[in-house]
Amino acid sequence: MRYLLWRLAVFSAVCVPPVIWLYQAWVLDLGPDPGKVLVDRFGLGTLVLLLITLTLTPLQRISGWTGWLRVRRQLGLWCFTYALLHMLGYGFFILGFDWAQLGVELVKRPYIIVGSFAFCCLLTLAVTSNRYSQRRLGAGWKKLHRLSYLILGLGLLHMLWIVRADLKEWAVYAAMGAFLLILRIPVLARRIPRRMGKRASAVTKA
Repeated sequence: MRYLLWRLAVFSAVCVPPVIWLYQAWVLDLGPDPGKVLVDRFGLGTLVLLLITLTLTPLQRISGWTGWLRVRRQLGLWCFTYALLHMLGYGFFILGFDWAQLGVELVKRPYIIVGSFAFCCLLTLAVTSNRYSQRRLGAGWKKLHRLSYLILGLGLLHMLWIVRADLKEWAVYAAMGAFLLILRIPVLARRIPRRMGKRASAVTKA
């Protein structure tokens, strides 16, 4: 109950963008190709949520507040949800669920393969995000969930392939991702202040 309002606030914040986007599509406020705009926005939203999720552990170590870790699983699942909507939007708006066309698209646009692989990795993390999987996998659970670093790299590569004409926005996300990965280098990670003590270990295992 202590963190219920915090979790509800995060839930509400993540729900708002899709509602706004769908409303804009409904009132024809997304330009001549609203389907493509929705697909792009859900794709970018997935990357943003992944970056936010990876930020939580450094924030917890620096601030000493357990609330950051309390929403890590929630944000991770929302990241997968956005990715799923991105994939479904691509299938519906771009392909029209014409799977024969998918083979042609894969040849013309290899970045789809990269995005699909990233989605499969996200699916693996979503399926194993529960406490049962944590107990079942033991120490291997943490190693498995380091796939999030690979997912970040694949997501950035996927985006780079799409926006090659304008790299300014991509460079911002890439710099943020690189910084978060650098913070996880063991030598540097040990330098981040740890103010949680025993509470941090308890929350991490929760």
